[in-house]
Amino acid sequence: MDVAVAMAGFLVSGSWILTAAGAEATYFLGAIGAGLAVVGNAAASVLLRRPRLTTAADRVTLIRAVLISCCAAITVPALFGGTGSGVPMVLLGAAAFLLDAVDGAVARRFACESPAGGRLDVQTDAALVLVLSCAAVPTVGPWVLAIGLMWYVFVAAGWFRPQLKRTLPVKRLRKVIGAYQPFALLLALMPGVPGGIGTAAVVLAFVALVTSFGRDVVELEQGHRKWTGRNSSTELVN
Repeated sequence: MDVAVAMAGFLVSGSWILTAAGAEATYFLGAIGAGLAVVGNAAASVLLRRPRLTTAADRVTLIRAVLISCCAAITVPALFGGTGSGVPMVLLGAAAFLLDAVDGAVARRFACESPAGGRLDVQTDAALVLVLSCAAVPTVGPWVLAIGLMWYVFVAAGWFRPQLKRTLPVKRLRKVIGAYQPFALLLALMPGVPGGIGTAAVVLAFVALVTSFGRDVVELEQGHRKWTGRNSSTELVN
């Protein structure tokens, strides 16, 4: 039910936003498709659960997914039409960004934290950064897509290096760097902000993200080697 409401919520709100903005028919279907890809990914994360239940925190995250889907829909005509994303993109993106703190608080308040909810939250965070990166291309340059794609590259690398799928300990610095990414991108997209300031903020975000992912990869690889070494020693003793 919650998934159906989220999908319908995007189709209604996304279509209205695009129509109100006067989006050309050429981009309309592409924009709706981009939004459906975002909210559909969140829906799939919920539907693949066993049991297929949603919590209060998941509902907040699904609202975030709808907001991000609307951002994705706005991005398509802005990116290919060369018109710029404008204020609606910043407002919707900022709302999705701020709600990231709400779903965690709701999960703790109602004691409904779960690995499935955590995955949905992480996937939604990644979708926000990717969409904002795409929207920032006309302002910052194509290289900004590296920020949005980095998490997906890391996940794909786990298909070839299973140790990269292992759970990392929670670290405050990683959370701070993760939260800074959408903030920097929103700053670059905000009308009236000097281009130099926005670009500098995004460059800092990129450097911090590369450093964070690099440290995580090293930590996971070292942990794998230590585990392999202990396992080999045990086999020799046995």
